[in-house]
Amino acid sequence: MSELAHFYRPDGVAVVGASNKPGKVGHSIIRNMSQCGYGGRLYPINPRETVIAGLKAYASVLDIPEPVELAVVAVPAASVLDVARQCGEKGVRHLIVVSAGFREIGKEGLDLEKELVSLCRRYGMRLLGPNCVGMMDTHTPINASFAQAFPLKGDIAFLSQSGAMLVAILDWSLSAGIGFSKMVSLGNKADLSEIDFIAEAADDPNTRVIACYLEDVADGERFLKTVREAALKKPIVVLKSGASQAGAQAASSHTGALAGSDLAYDVAFRQCGVLRARTMTELFELATAFSRCPIPTGNRVAVVTNSGGPGIVTTDRIEADGLAMARFTRETADALRRALPAEASVYNPVDVLGDADAERFRTALETTLADPNVDSAIVLLCPTAVAQPAKTAKAIVEMRNRFPAKPIVGVFLGGETMAEATRILTEAGVPCFSFPEPAVAAIRGLVRYADARRDPPAEPLTVPGALDRKTVKAVFYDVLRDHRLVLLGSEAALVAEAYGIPAAPTVLATTADEAVREANRMGYPVVLKVASPNILHKTDVGGVKVGLGTPEDVRKAFADIVESVGRLLPDAVVHGVEVQKMMPKGVELIIGMTRDVQFGPLIAVGLGGIYVNLLKDVSFRLVDGLTRRDIERMLTETKAYALLRGYRGEKPADIGALVDVVERTARLALDFPEINEIDINPVFAYERGVCALDVKMTISDNR
Repeated sequence: MSELAHFYRPDGVAVVGASNKPGKVGHSIIRNMSQCGYGGRLYPINPRETVIAGLKAYASVLDIPEPVELAVVAVPAASVLDVARQCGEKGVRHLIVVSAGFREIGKEGLDLEKELVSLCRRYGMRLLGPNCVGMMDTHTPINASFAQAFPLKGDIAFLSQSGAMLVAILDWSLSAGIGFSKMVSLGNKADLSEIDFIAEAADDPNTRVIACYLEDVADGERFLKTVREAALKKPIVVLKSGASQAGAQAASSHTGALAGSDLAYDVAFRQCGVLRARTMTELFELATAFSRCPIPTGNRVAVVTNSGGPGIVTTDRIEADGLAMARFTRETADALRRALPAEASVYNPVDVLGDADAERFRTALETTLADPNVDSAIVLLCPTAVAQPAKTAKAIVEMRNRFPAKPIVGVFLGGETMAEATRILTEAGVPCFSFPEPAVAAIRGLVRYADARRDPPAEPLTVPGALDRKTVKAVFYDVLRDHRLVLLGSEAALVAEAYGIPAAPTVLATTADEAVREANRMGYPVVLKVASPNILHKTDVGGVKVGLGTPEDVRKAFADIVESVGRLLPDAVVHGVEVQKMMPKGVELIIGMTRDVQFGPLIAVGLGGIYVNLLKDVSFRLVDGLTRRDIERMLTETKAYALLRGYRGEKPADIGALVDVVERTARLALDFPEINEIDINPVFAYERGVCALDVKMTISDNR
């Protein structure tokens, strides 16, 4: 049984701060608990009252003669610790603190919140809040909140970090006819968070879909593990606010610059099997679709319409959203041709014409749903003079019952004339929209979840061969001893090679003679690059010279680099000039890593070279849970993949070797959490093998 089972179904509830005075939060909570149908024992707590809401009032929870499993606390913040201590002594298992005045007001409130959590842990109590509206469960039923209403009974679990958002959605849902299994206001998430409630809802037989409004995630690593498992059981739809780039950290690498403040959440949700909604409307359209529709077996959609224009709009949207227009069998087309007027279109979309009555819609829908090539259907009805909206709605309900394994979504375009038909569909559990786009989005969400759940489990990363961790540690030690956090190119290349990442030979030279000696040793042509942790874009300051074929070229290039950098950046710390073996041209790629503060290392791969930030042809994944299959998919998501496969007669590149390098970069990031950023740009991909040309690496001092 879930740890939170008794949270929703407690045997005895105390409302601390209960009041007879309307307008008080404690009055709203005791009223809600009294009126929601809760069948357990209810105890108002108020030392100044003897009877509240017709129930005997107690001065303290310690005065209650029976056991209490849940206490709802609505007293001033300054009194919460005393109440929590009394609840702990009483043996209360769960605490809901609706009181405000904690971390949301600053340091003083944060210190108070920490004390509250410490108290709860001392007594083994779990805490929801503080600074929350409370929680509701329609199946218990229980309404331990100060919301003004109680939700309709349903199968959507809604978790909201914003209390105002929760009560607004609750009010809207009553008129929209949307029911919930439970609603939880997360508040400050001092103890229990969205992770705990998602895990519980995934095992709740009364919940079919989990919808969340989040502003942040409490524990990135735990979120990934828990939600990944939960999403295999129930669809999870999340609206995450704060998607702007305003909060993005300043990054010193290409990868860091491309990974904005919101991208890690996007990637995390995707890898966990979570569907991300971009608006409140989309959140509940998706939640409603999962609540009312079966999970489809494929992405092939049939469209039945009485108007060509909306049918075309819907078709365009279906293809734009990555779905497929179903291709009917010959038998289906022949059956439609026999049943419909000669002017009707018997191919997808099926146009039953503007004079279609409900029976014609029913026949067309029945025929298309019977086709084995159809996985779901959208029915479009325009309010023509002869249309029969209510009867058509009933025909759709009939077909839904006859084909229960295939999602059916209605689009009844119009207003008042469609009200009764919309009500019929809604009450029967068929999603109905006013326009095609949200209907297609609902089908797309169903399909994406089906695809994610069908994906067979893949093995975690296993990098073959020995990894030279000692060399990496030694390099990092020397860098930190030199009071630096940015590795020189030669140092970064040494780290890469220690993990089996092929890199062009790179050596640091402090004099022109030394540069010539190293060039003679590795063979011409060579490249010279300024070695400075202060210079990010070396070419901008004349710090790179390529195609050097003789000792004289090397001497001159060395002098030119020193002169140019000294003139343009006189304050830059220059350690010398790196001599690198010039490698043959290949497909230019970037492989990078930036460490997200919440979810850990974020790996990137895509089109490299000087245009990486301009074209932004890069795919990202979190290293947590990364598989080789994920890496292969990352490559297919980029335009660079066309080059790798061989574009316009070019020979294909060694994709297997490239995947191996990404694996090794990910392993390096996992093994050394002090690495903040890695930028390997460019990586040349050849017909056989790959080679890293420019490796940048930044570490933190965790000593």
